[in-house]
Amino acid sequence: MLTAGATGLALTGGGLATLLRSSGAGGASPASYLSLRSVERVHSWARGRDVDLVTMLPRHDVPESLPVCLVLHGLGGNAVGTHRYGFGLRLVIEASRGTIPPFALVAVDGGDNYWNQVREGDDPMAMLLDELPVWLRERGLAERPFACTGVSMGGFGALLYTRMRAERREPVRATAAVSPALITSWAVMRTRRIFPSRTAWTTLDPLRHPDAIGDSPLGVWCGADDHFVTGVRRLIRMTQPAVAYIGPGGHTADFVEGVADDVVRFLGTNAPG
Repeated sequence: MLTAGATGLALTGGGLATLLRSSGAGGASPASYLSLRSVERVHSWARGRDVDLVTMLPRHDVPESLPVCLVLHGLGGNAVGTHRYGFGLRLVIEASRGTIPPFALVAVDGGDNYWNQVREGDDPMAMLLDELPVWLRERGLAERPFACTGVSMGGFGALLYTRMRAERREPVRATAAVSPALITSWAVMRTRRIFPSRTAWTTLDPLRHPDAIGDSPLGVWCGADDHFVTGVRRLIRMTQPAVAYIGPGGHTADFVEGVADDVVRFLGTNAPG
């Protein structure tokens, strides 16, 4: 279920080579694509632990201060597994075609906290807002992500991150929520043992604060058979996003793979430059 362990989107071997050739990705190969992905271990004071920082580039020769889109993983996932969503591959293909400006995708380990502090000493949102800009600047990338995307729990997190950036008066240029884990009742949410109380959940729940997301373009994708589709439909009604797609599929890796191209093009349309 949309975690780092999902195998449906493995970007290795002959399948990747075939996709790259059929997409006309400028002579790219499985080896060259995977070489555009780096994994580093950094220490997060906000989370009180070492975390993986994953960077996926559109090509090897990138300009200084390359724009960055943040990618947030789902429940039970991690930063290393986000390449299985297919966004990195589509980025390479679209950037090689010149259909979108080049930008980087960056992911970091957030745990299973719904990208919020629910345990003392572990605050993934503070990591994203305060520590990640420093890590990006140190690596020659633009220090403030221009956009954020996330899958499942990461979709919830992307909406929350967008809200926090808006409240800091540092709005993002675009948000892409894919199969966001929007639960409509406390009876169901409490079974996940994430939020300590109904109040803690409703304070952050995007469905209860749709205006807090701000005015930046929003894209939402969800399968018609996804068990989160009720909440997603409610979000669409309340926010009237720039892109609202409810299509065939469930809460699966196959659905994410199927919309990855649309997600990357939406992000690229709103990228600087």
